[in-house]
Order: sequence, then structure tokens, then C-alpha cells
Amino acid sequence: MSIISGVSDFFGLDVGTTAVRAVQLKGSGPVKALDRYGQLEVSGTTALSDAKADQQKVIQVVRELIKHTGISTKNVAVNLPSHRVFTTVIDMDKMSPADLAKTIHYQADSFIPTPPAQSKIDWAIIGDSPKDPKKIEVLLSSVPNDFVEDRLEMLEAIGLNVIAFEPDSMALARSIIPADSASPQMVLEIGSHATDLVIAMGGVPHLTRAIPTGTQAIVRSAVNGLSIEPSQAEQFVFKFGLGKDKLDGQVYNAIISTIDVLMSEIEKSIKFFGGRYPGTQLEKIIVTGGASALPEFPLYIANRFGLNVEIGNAWRNVSYPGDRQNELLAVSNHFAVAAGLAERTG
Repeated sequence: MSIISGVSDFFGLDVGTTAVRAVQLKGSGPVKALDRYGQLEVSGTTALSDAKADQQKVIQVVRELIKHTGISTKNVAVNLPSHRVFTTVIDMDKMSPADLAKTIHYQADSFIPTPPAQSKIDWAIIGDSPKDPKKIEVLLSSVPNDFVEDRLEMLEAIGLNVIAFEPDSMALARSIIPADSASPQMVLEIGSHATDLVIAMGGVPHLTRAIPTGTQAIVRSAVNGLSIEPSQAEQFVFKFGLGKDKLDGQVYNAIISTIDVLMSEIEKSIKFFGGRYPGTQLEKIIVTGGASALPEFPLYIANRFGLNVEIGNAWRNVSYPGDRQNELLAVSNHFAVAAGLAERTG
């Protein structure tokens, strides 16, 4: 899952559930310049399907996007969607990297849910364990071989050279959370089908989760609660959000139970993190993804957890001409993963 060293000319490709997004940066150093970016929608639930015909449709959209954006490099860093990746933090005895690799290989069965022989396993040392100073913390992730190989094959078929696969959570942490932030910060990317939750310290994810509640579930609850068509429900949800004083609170009342399902999952994650890292205090929650645009939603999260909440900026580490700021910030909540992939340095 790691990058081929020395390849500096590449773009980030986020194959999402409702759209495909690409970002290419240029230059070197911590802040690179935006070169090209773009997105194209993927119809229906095509992107979630494993059927070859549906996957071919998705790859066709990728091909069109590359043409549309004018990206010329064939090298690409591609996302691994959170619902395909299993990620966990484990404690291991201190040992050499070679011995650690062997131990993880032998014990993989007890760490990951899929058979190790059918999985690609990646790991990184985070630091000393907060539970036992004689041990180290290791961030372990696995993804089914079949998924990676199918995606690799399809991307190579349209002439791309995949230099890296990376979980959404790693790309999100890189683009949204300042790397020099030692205190823990949470990113919530609330997408259409699911919410990615990442808590990172010093730029490294220490807890990642995929919660199966996204904007579609919120819109569905508005459809049911207000007995209206999905298109109208979506308009109402994004226009009135969690405003209790709008439409006599009808939209709020229709969607609040679904919002609270998501809130209780976030609360569990905060408690789990606090239990593993006693003495650390979550500094803030950064919200991105489609639902970050719901009126009053960030404020609701802030009040619920008593924490500072801000809207994420996918272009935080990217330089661009001042006259493009409005254009870029308008789409920022959709580009966190693609930008994070494009910001990889090795």
C-alpha cells in the first residue's frame, strides 16, 4: 500500500460512492500549488457494486474525469474506501522492524477479520503504548486482496500507474488536521452513505471508524417524517437543517433521531479514545463532507459535546491564486480525501 519512492509527479484519485474526484499538485515542500482538480458524478449505487459491469462504468467516469481536468501524468495515488478497510491499533512488544513484521505476519489472524492469506496488510509504528511503557503502539490496516487487485487491474486498463493505495482515513487526516498539532483532533467526514471518523495526534490517526449513517439516511428520515418526495426532502434538509425555528421545526423533528444515532456513535468513539489515552483531551471536531453544509449542524455537534467545531478546509495545505478562493472553498467539503492523497510525500 506504500508509494514508490522517487515518484513526485502523480495525482490523487478518490473513487467515492457518489462521485469520482481528482487533485494534482505541483512543486515541492510542505505547501504545494494546485495544478488541476475536478469531479464527476457516478450515477445511483454503481460505485458500491462489485459487479464487473458497474465497475467498468466507474472506470469510464475516471477516464472522462482525467480528460476533463487535463491531468497528464499517469501516476496515481488511489483511495481505499473506509467500508473496505479494517483498521485497528494494537500493542506489541518492542522489537526490531524486521521481527515486528514477522510477528504481525504470524499473528495477523488474531488482529484482522479477514483471512490473512486473502488480505493486504499494512502497518506503522505510532509510538510508545499509553498502556505499557515496555510496548509500542502499531496502527494496523487490512483490505481484501480481491478488491485491491480488481481496482488495480481496472485502473491499469485505462493506462494508469498506481503508485499507492491509501485508506480514506489517512488521506483525511493529512489534508484536514495540521501535522504539527500534538493534541488530538477529530475529523468527521459525513458522506452520502457513511461517516468517516478519524482522531489523529501529530498527524497520525489513532482511532478510525466508518459509521454507516450519512446524508442519505438523514434525507430518508425527512422523506418518512414529512411524507414528501426524496428530491424535496433533500432540498428541505439542506435548506433548513437543524434549525428548530424553520418550518415550525418540522424538518428538525423529522431528522433529529437519525442525527442522534450518529451522535451516539461519535460519543462512543470519544469515550473509547479517552479510555485508551487517559489524560488527553480532544481539542476540536472538524466537520467535512456533504452534511457539513447542513444549517445549524456544526453548532449542534459543538453543543452536544462541549467542544469547538469547525468546518474543514481541504485546501489548507495547498496554495492557489486568490481569485479562486471562493470557487475552491465552495467545493472544499468534497475534496478532503483527493487532496490528502495528492499531498503524499512518501
